Amino acid sequence: MSGPVVLALRFLLAVSLYAFLGLAFVSLWRDIKQQGALLASRKVPPISLTIARGEPAPQARHFVQPEVTIGRDPACECPVDDEAISARHARLSFHHNQWWLEDLDSTNGTLLNQEKLAMPTVVMSDDEFKCGETCFVISLVGDISMPPTKRI
Repeated sequence: MSGPVVLALRFLLAVSLYAFLGLAFVSLWRDIKQQGALLASRKVPPISLTIARGEPAPQARHFVQPEVTIGRDPACECPVDDEAISARHARLSFHHNQWWLEDLDSTNGTLLNQEKLAMPTVVMSDDEFKCGETCFVISLVGDISMPPTKRI
């Protein structure tokens, strides 16, 4: 083979290699953008807590963050003035497309629907849980999978 033919073949090989690398990078870039848009579109459904503690009127609190800590500590997202509640008593967290309730090793424990909470548990609308002397009723505002129910 003559020199110019080998040079042309080397040039074609280099161009095809760079074209392949460019196509691979464009494909990866599109995939990353698509995954980013998918993750950005995922939103945490709001959750509401109705708090009742011997007071005449229950109090409603609404949250849109993926984690809500309940306790006496003012740094908690849902601070409660109840001496029977630990500083950081329980946590509601949203993951795996569900809301979970977890006791944070509190002194008096947490009751979910009159049963002691031993491990993180999935909660639904109208579930009741009790921390100390305070009762909470959960309302999942964005819950479209379950129709609203009435308490009897």
